[in-house]
Amino acid sequence: MDLIINYRGKKFKLYVRKLSSVGKYMGLMFKRSKTKNLLFEYAKNSKTGIHSFFVFFEFFIIWLDDKNNILDFRIVKPFEFYINTKKEFRKFIEIPLNAENRKIVEFFFGRKAHEMN
Repeated sequence: MDLIINYRGKKFKLYVRKLSSVGKYMGLMFKRSKTKNLLFEYAKNSKTGIHSFFVFFEFFIIWLDDKNNILDFRIVKPFEFYINTKKEFRKFIEIPLNAENRKIVEFFFGRKAHEMN
């Protein structure tokens, strides 16, 4: 599905795969970096943290409110114990760092993903 995201007065469209309740437990674990962008959506505001155990590549995470406004974002490395934001959110998107998503990373960071280390 296409999701329209708002950031600093700009809107952009991102293709995401909305996860089922079961899919939320797995996320990007055991997947390849050429997988789809994953949307985690909650019925009410949350401060739930995640981990990146068994995710063998870096990914970009974006936390959203209920109107798809970006609250926070960061790059996540493989096997991080705890990833969270201090803000309450309604949704988040896990975006694999791959060629397909290169422009998204450049939009937020102004440089290529491989230059961020």
